[in-house]
Amino acid sequence: MSSDSYIQANTQGRLHDAREASLSPLDRGFLYGDAVYEVWRTYGGVLFGVEEHWARLSASAAGLGLRLPLDQPGLLQEIRRTVAAARQQTNWQGEWYVRLQISRGAGPIGLDPELAGPQAQWVLLVKPLADLTEAELHTGMQVALAPSVRRNDARTLPPSLKTGNYLNNVLALREALAAGAQEVLMVNLAGRLTEGSVRNFWFVEGDTAYTPPLDEGLLAGVTRRILFEQVAPASGIKLREAALTPADLPRFSECFVTSTTQDIVPVAAIGGQNFRLDADTLTLRLKKAFQANVKQYEQDHPEWRVQ
Repeated sequence: MSSDSYIQANTQGRLHDAREASLSPLDRGFLYGDAVYEVWRTYGGVLFGVEEHWARLSASAAGLGLRLPLDQPGLLQEIRRTVAAARQQTNWQGEWYVRLQISRGAGPIGLDPELAGPQAQWVLLVKPLADLTEAELHTGMQVALAPSVRRNDARTLPPSLKTGNYLNNVLALREALAAGAQEVLMVNLAGRLTEGSVRNFWFVEGDTAYTPPLDEGLLAGVTRRILFEQVAPASGIKLREAALTPADLPRFSECFVTSTTQDIVPVAAIGGQNFRLDADTLTLRLKKAFQANVKQYEQDHPEWRVQ
C-alpha cells in the first residue's frame, strides 16, 4: 500500500489498519455524532501547539459533558506507538497528521446520554502529511460562498465545540465543490462572514489582516490563536478582528486561510473576487513568520517529539 493512502489506527490501545472495524455499531459517535475530536500535526517530528489543542479538546469535552479518557502523558505515549506503527507500514519519513476522536461510548439505542457505557471510547488515527508545494502556494485556493447553507447558530449547536457532528460543514462544502471550488466560505444567519469547512478566513487591507470574531459563529482555530498571541507580536504584523459581510470583499487585496494541517494558504478567489498572489504579499510574510515560530517551538519542546 502506498504511504499516502495508509491510515494507522489505535482503538483503545489496540493498533490496527484503519480499514478494520474496531467500534461497536452502537457507539454514540457513530449513531448520533455524540463525540469530540482534535487534530495535531508534526513539524520536524514534534507535535505542534500541544497545549492549545489540548485546551480546545478539554473545552469541547466539557461542552458535551464528556470526561476525557486520556491525560496528556497517556496521549503522548499512544501517539508515539501509533506513529511508530505507521512508519513501519509506510516507511514515511515526513510529517504526520494525528487525529484523536473520543465518543461517549456504546449502549442501548436512545438519545439519553446515560445509556452510554461507564467510560468514553477513543480512537487515534495517524497518516502521512505532505505539505503544499511552492507551486500550489502560488496558485492559491479557489473558494465559493455557500449559496444556501448557513453556519449553524451558536444557540443551537455551538460552532466553538469541535464535535463529531460536522454535517453543517459537509453540506456547505458540498455546495462549493459543486461550483468547482476547493473550499467554502459560510455566512451566519445575519449574513456576516464566518469560516470555511475546516479553515479560518483572513482578509488583507493595507498592512492589516482582518478575521471574523469568534462570536460570529466559528471554531477557535489553533493556528488563528497562535497568530494572534505569538506570531503577530513577534513579527510586527497587524492582525485584527472585524465583523464582515460579502459586500466587504472588494475592498481587500489579499485573502488567506489558516488551519492546523496546512497553516497559512493564500486564496486566489472567492467567487468572482480575485486576490493578489505575488511573492510580495502580507500573506507570505506572515507565513514566513509562522514558520519561524514553528522552528523555535521544535527547539523548545523536545518532550513532544513523536519520531
